[in-house]
Amino acid sequence: MTDSSQFLTTARRVITAEADALTQLAGALGDSFGATVDMILAVQGRVIVSGIGKSGHIARKIAATFASTGTPAMFVHPAEASHGDMGMIGKSDIVIAISNSGEAPELANLVAYTRRFAIPLVAITSRADSSLGTRADLVITLPTIPEACGTGVVPTTSTTMTLALGDALAVATMENRAFTAADFREFHPGGKLGALLSRVGDLMHDGDALPLVGTKTPMSDTLLTISRMGFGVVGVLDDDSRLCGIVTDGDLRRHMVGLLDMMAGEVMTASPRTIHKDALAQEAVAIMQAAKITSLFVTDPAGSLNAVGIIHIHDCLRAGIV
Repeated sequence: MTDSSQFLTTARRVITAEADALTQLAGALGDSFGATVDMILAVQGRVIVSGIGKSGHIARKIAATFASTGTPAMFVHPAEASHGDMGMIGKSDIVIAISNSGEAPELANLVAYTRRFAIPLVAITSRADSSLGTRADLVITLPTIPEACGTGVVPTTSTTMTLALGDALAVATMENRAFTAADFREFHPGGKLGALLSRVGDLMHDGDALPLVGTKTPMSDTLLTISRMGFGVVGVLDDDSRLCGIVTDGDLRRHMVGLLDMMAGEVMTASPRTIHKDALAQEAVAIMQAAKITSLFVTDPAGSLNAVGIIHIHDCLRAGIV
């Protein structure tokens, strides 16, 4: 009968070994890391990342991380490069070649190409004195640590370190370029991530869809506006067309007696909650949930009383923001 506790023991051993390797990697990083970031920032073209086998899978992820954080990047398969894809690499690019041993024969033609055309080459390897390491302009050396598989032959610890190193390079480059969450959303417009980074201005209703009345608008007309617009509320503007109040369902209930003899300014709740159009839609959801309301008027610029839109909780739910 299978002893499942042994599986758990193995899992913990592997994870602990890889965590220890990452700690050693962090301590082993030296000047070549910063020099690599400087080189990436200096090139006018793209970051080309290449590797074969498991290193190739890691290289694909590193290229994707660079690309999604504002640094143009792509993966080039070294074998395909030898059969025509070398043309993807330009003289204004930088190449990051990954090989734990530094002796992957599939990288030979790509390395030779970078040397022939003076294309900057960074090697990520555990052997600085390898064929790859000795021909590169810069070498980031991985600590020599046994693989976590127990046999020493399955790429585990080495690929984990390489993946983390790629993340570190991408984030260091991103921070230097002052890459923001707004920039990140431009590269991630779809899916849950795109939804979470949506701004209020992307989801709000504006123009003729805005439910607005003046302070002196009779409540009979105000009720018609509330019903016609469908938000369950109406904003109230003062004589300078600034948002000064809001009429909600609660306000209507509080003024049931003689309601139709009143004006909007007499029924409204003054100084309503608002949100700026450049705020994250998540912030709007948080405000509405905390206040137990379903709509927020949107202003521009921040802190002003200029109503430019309205956002409803249903708009956020439809966008996948919860």
